[in-house]
Amino acid sequence: MKKLTMFYLENCPHCRRAYNMIEELKNKNPNYSNVDIELVEESKNVQIASAHDYYYVPAFFLDGEKLFEGVPSIDKIEAVLKKATA
Repeated sequence: MKKLTMFYLENCPHCRRAYNMIEELKNKNPNYSNVDIELVEESKNVQIASAHDYYYVPAFFLDGEKLFEGVPSIDKIEAVLKKATA
C-alpha cells in the first residue's frame, strides 16, 4: 500500500477537523480503514516537514506527492483517502 503522510499542528483547528473527518470516513467505508496514515507534527519534526513543499496544514502527501493542503472538507479528505486506496 502507498504511504500517506499528514502534516499537522497540534493546536490547528483545521487539522483536528481533518482528523475527525478521516475517522468518520473510515467508519463509513471499510476500504478506508486499511489506509495507514503517518501523522507528522510539523513543529516537532521540522526536518521532515521542511523536506516537503507545502504552506498550510493539514497537508497530505502520498508517496511524496502532495494531494491536498489547507482548509479541509469532507469531499477533499475523501478524495485523499480514495487516492491512497487506488
